[in-house]
Amino acid sequence: MKPLVLIVAYFAAVTLPLVLSVWLGGPPRQFHQELASALGILAFSMILVEFILSGRFKAISNGVGMDVTMRFHQTMARIALVLALVHPFLYQGTLAGGQRPWDPTRQLTLTTDFFALVPGIVAWLLLTGLVVMAIGRAQLGYRYETWRLLHGLGALLIAVLLLHHTVYGGRYGSHPVMTWVWLVMTGVAVGSLLMVYLVVPWRQKARPWRVTEVVRLTPKQWQVTVLPDGHDGLEYQAGQFVWLNVGHSPFSMKENPFSIASAPAAGPEVSFMIKELGDFTQTIGEIEPGTVAYLDGPYGNLTVDGRQEPGIALIAGGVGLSPLLSILRQLRLTGDPRRVKLIYGNRIIDQVAYRKELDETLGAENIVYVLSEPPEGWQGEIGVIDGPLIDRVFAVGDFRDWAFVMCGPNVMMDVVESHLIKRGTPARRILSERFNYD
Repeated sequence: MKPLVLIVAYFAAVTLPLVLSVWLGGPPRQFHQELASALGILAFSMILVEFILSGRFKAISNGVGMDVTMRFHQTMARIALVLALVHPFLYQGTLAGGQRPWDPTRQLTLTTDFFALVPGIVAWLLLTGLVVMAIGRAQLGYRYETWRLLHGLGALLIAVLLLHHTVYGGRYGSHPVMTWVWLVMTGVAVGSLLMVYLVVPWRQKARPWRVTEVVRLTPKQWQVTVLPDGHDGLEYQAGQFVWLNVGHSPFSMKENPFSIASAPAAGPEVSFMIKELGDFTQTIGEIEPGTVAYLDGPYGNLTVDGRQEPGIALIAGGVGLSPLLSILRQLRLTGDPRRVKLIYGNRIIDQVAYRKELDETLGAENIVYVLSEPPEGWQGEIGVIDGPLIDRVFAVGDFRDWAFVMCGPNVMMDVVESHLIKRGTPARRILSERFNYD
């Protein structure tokens, strides 16, 4: 029921200003003018709700999944951009400005007042830039922290500019009731941003962690372990992730999402499997024990807690092993009797992490290693994780009855998910999580 409730709440929020505008509005204008206003109203309300769909509110992301939340955020942002881009052109050069003999109250007239229009034009340009920068973030090559700061400040500026434009430049927004509606919705949006950037860091400041261990797992993969400093630690489920900030103020932008590799049943220490990829991860090996850290979480629903399937299939690509390792460790520590099989893919053998632990925990018959560039004499699977490999590892009944949990490169997960659906696996039994979003 929760996804349905959230969908209904979303559409109620974005359509509320439009419904009220129709109810409170004056005499109707030509269709293309009304359509232009409607698109502008919808675009603004969708942009404001985007603040809530940032993925940092557990009531939403943990309820429907981070993948669903972020993909919805991504899709709705693009739709809002299209509506906003079309909005001004639909007026088709309507007579505007000053008082007209046929419209003494100006109910049917659009404003040409510079003070009212310019904020809307600036917001129109900023929104286009914000969405394009998000889509092309990887290609543009700037730091994640820089992008996050620009994204947050840009969204805040757009919201304020659109509020001004809607109230002073719109036919409907100037109505006293609508002005209050837009003020409240903008206040909630801005408040959610302040929650993420100020309130949450303030809470984190009172709950610091300390790095206890930094261990090299493979040439470019590390295990970082942190321990709560003066508090009880983190309540989480195996498979979830947190935003990790190491060595910086909790108010800084230097935090990144990492899946937890440890098991809740193992105690208060929390460990992460981190691969050297970006600016922060390149310096993982330089972190000294005792360094202060902050955790924001847990997030995500890549977890098998409370599920009743007789078997669990874990499918990992590279560092995507981390949340699945947490699940595996938790199953073993709690004595869970369900069958477990793991497929673990990498490019070369030097990238395989935790091999001794995996072999001892699962046994050779329940784990399949896959290398795309194997060394001479390699006895495991060769190539990539694909449909034929899945068919060789799992029986026909497994596709119908087991839970399939995967994490890794998007291409791998797309291939595996499509194959599982083709083989008859119910969508509710396919769990996946991605971190690559614009």
